[in-house]
Amino acid sequence: MSLLKLHAPAKVNLSLRVIGKRSDGYHLLRMVMVKLKLGDELTFESLPQGIEFTTIGELDAGMSGDQNLVVRAAKALQMKTGVKQGARITLTKQTPVAAGLGGGSSDAATALMGLNTLWGCHLASTELAKIGETLGADVPFFCFPGSALVEGIGEQVIPLASMPLLNLVLINPGFAVSTKWVFGELQKWFSQLTVENANDSNSPLFQTVEDVCQTLHNDLEMVTIPAYPEIVRIKSFLKEQGAAGTLMSGSGPTVFGIFADEASRDRAAYQARQQSSTWRVFATETL
Repeated sequence: MSLLKLHAPAKVNLSLRVIGKRSDGYHLLRMVMVKLKLGDELTFESLPQGIEFTTIGELDAGMSGDQNLVVRAAKALQMKTGVKQGARITLTKQTPVAAGLGGGSSDAATALMGLNTLWGCHLASTELAKIGETLGADVPFFCFPGSALVEGIGEQVIPLASMPLLNLVLINPGFAVSTKWVFGELQKWFSQLTVENANDSNSPLFQTVEDVCQTLHNDLEMVTIPAYPEIVRIKSFLKEQGAAGTLMSGSGPTVFGIFADEASRDRAAYQARQQSSTWRVFATETL
């Protein structure tokens, strides 16, 4: 195989709870995550050697060239397998960066899966996920299909038996939020959160949209919202447009609203685009 094109889906967190902290400082989380039709695109082409990487669209200045997770994923796979082949990789960005949507992590996981195929490495998803752990907390989730309960620091991925189709409007307010900053600020609330979440160990079941809306929760909102009140404005707007539930995804600042059907979702997305010139609005659905 000499040419391969793959979709790198964005994600949202339907639930994110902080349940502890490891001795190395990493927070222990319990999350329900779903993949979206919204996402980036990666194209892979075989080369005799070396990694050539180009991007189209928005990219975080600090993640260009060899610092990009795609390049790091490619080199990690080469190191793991001893493969000497190279690849020309083109990343077309659609997912906003530093937005709580897992764009960079999905790109890394998609690079691992694409190159695993292109180079004939024959690694299982579990093996790719182990490589992904070294690249970022959300990378293992994207190495498996479907929705999942994700625990630990992101390395424990438990597929969910069912998840209804969700029609979503995503609104990114037009600014980035640092995940590192959010988890640093979380320390102020850490003891309170871990006590509240200590007994939250039930495996969630999602048969209907109502089941999902009853589960919506994100501990990180208490950190991000006070610093960025625009998130509250977006949540209120989506509720006014008929969203059955709203939540900030990940460390933010992107907010999503869940709508009953495609028509009501698209109407809300249209109204959101009229509401603010700085908002980036996406009408999408879960995979």
